[in-house]
Amino acid sequence: MGYILAIDQGTTSSRAIVFDAGLKIVSAAQEEFPQYYPASGWVEHDPSDLWATTAATCRAALEKANLRPSEVAGIGITNQRETTLVWDRTTGKPIHNAIVWQDRRTADMCRALKEAGHERAVTEATGLLLDPYFSGTKLAWLLDNVEGARARAEAGELLFGTVDSWLIWNLTGGARHVTDATNAARTMLFDIHRGEWSEQMCAMLNIPKSMLPEVLDCAADFGMTRADLFGREIPILGVAGDQQAATVGQACFKPGMMKSTYGTGCFALLNTGDTPVTSTHRLLTTIAYQLDGKRSYALEGSIFVAGAVVQWLRDGLKIIREAAETQPLAATADEGQDIILVPAFTGLGAPYWNADCRGAIFGLTRNSGPAELARAALESVGYQTRDLLEAMQADWGASSGGDKATATLRVDGGMTASDWAMQFLSDIIGASVDRPEVLETTAMGAAWLAGQRAGLYPDMAGFAETWALDRRFEPDMDEDTRSAKYAAWKRAVAAAQAF
Repeated sequence: MGYILAIDQGTTSSRAIVFDAGLKIVSAAQEEFPQYYPASGWVEHDPSDLWATTAATCRAALEKANLRPSEVAGIGITNQRETTLVWDRTTGKPIHNAIVWQDRRTADMCRALKEAGHERAVTEATGLLLDPYFSGTKLAWLLDNVEGARARAEAGELLFGTVDSWLIWNLTGGARHVTDATNAARTMLFDIHRGEWSEQMCAMLNIPKSMLPEVLDCAADFGMTRADLFGREIPILGVAGDQQAATVGQACFKPGMMKSTYGTGCFALLNTGDTPVTSTHRLLTTIAYQLDGKRSYALEGSIFVAGAVVQWLRDGLKIIREAAETQPLAATADEGQDIILVPAFTGLGAPYWNADCRGAIFGLTRNSGPAELARAALESVGYQTRDLLEAMQADWGASSGGDKATATLRVDGGMTASDWAMQFLSDIIGASVDRPEVLETTAMGAAWLAGQRAGLYPDMAGFAETWALDRRFEPDMDEDTRSAKYAAWKRAVAAAQAF
C-alpha cells in the first residue's frame, strides 16, 4: 500500500494524480467539463459533471499507473472552494446546478446586509467580508429561489456542501456528510475562532443547521469509498480547499511564509501561525490548515481572474489557440505602448472587493494588436499580485511588531510555467519568486495530508525538507520603471471602478 490517489477538482477540470511512497507523480488523468453562464455575472456547474469527471479521472489514473486498489493507502481531496451545492438527503439528487465561486448573483443581497450593518459581525466571526464570493449567500439564494427548497431544508430533507462534501457523499455512497475546516472556513457560516458552525451567521442568512456537514481536521477519517467504484473500499484520509492544499504543498508551515497560486484565479496566502490576524486592508482571515485539532491561520488575498484572462484571449478574443502561445506573443509587444488591462470580468477581489466593477483596457492606440493585449493580460496578474502583497505586508507588519514577511514568494499553478510572466511578477513586486520543481503543489498538499494520516509520508518537518526549487526569478527592473508602471495600474483600477 505505497500509493496515494489525489483528487484535484477544479473550476474548469477534474484531475486525479497518483503519488508513490516518495511523493513522486506516477500517473495523472484530467477531464474538462462545461461552464454555464445563465445570466450576466452568473456561473454554474452541473453537479453530475463534477462527480462523473472525478470518478472517471480516478479510474484512468489508477489504470495508467497499473495499480491494484489494494496498493492505494488512501485518497486525498482538494477542490475549488466556495462553490455551493444542495442535494436531497435520501436520493442524492441536486436541487439546482452548483453555483460557482465566481458567481455574483448575490451582490444585491450582500449590499443589503452591509447597509444593515452586518459586515463587522461577519468579519469578527468568520474572517471574511460580505461578498457574493462566499458560499453562505449562494446557499440562501438557492433556498429562496428554488421552488420548495426552504420548506424541504427546514424539514431536514436537504444537505448543503462545498465540492469536497459533494464528492465525499458520492464516493461513500451517501454514508458520510463531512467537510474539513478549511472548506468550512470559506462558507461565511463557520466561526474560525471557535472551530464550529456559527449560530449567528446561520440566523443572519436563515440557514437551517441541519443542512451543514460535520467538520473534521484536514487529515482525518472522512469515510470509505464504495467498493464498486475502484474494486475495493479505499479510505479518504485528507481534505483541504485548493488554496490551503497549495499552502501545505508548498511547505509554507512557518509564520511569515507566503505562497501564490495561479489557476483560474490567483490566491496568495501568508501563514500567520496560531494567531488569526484581522486585516485592516480588506484581506481575509482564514484557516490555513487544521491538524490534530489545532488550527493554523493565514491572511489571504483573492484575485478572481488570473489564468482566466489567458482563457479570454483564447476563447473570447480568439487571438491565441492555446495558452502556451501567450508568452512568445507578449515578448514581441511594442515596448512603446503602455496598455493596462484591468480584468474585472466578474468584479474585483482583494483588496478592492468591488462586485460591480467590470473589465477595462486603457492606453490603446491604432497600432495596438494581439501582442500588446497578450502582454497586458500577463502583466495584469503581476499588478494584482502586488496589490495583495502590499496589503499583506502592512497587515502582518502591524500584527507582528513590524516584522516583514519573507522576502520570497513561492508560486505554483499552470501560469507559473511562463518564464515571462514570472519574471514580470518578480520585477513588479521587487522580490524573489521561487518556482518549485513540482508545480502540482495543490494535489501534492492533498496527497501529503492523506499519506501522513496513512503513515506513508513524513511529518511536517520532514515533508518541508523535500521541497525543491526549479528556478528563482530575481527582479531586473529599475525602481523608477517599477514605480511608474504600478502607478499607471492604480490609476487604471480607479478609473475602472469609477465607470
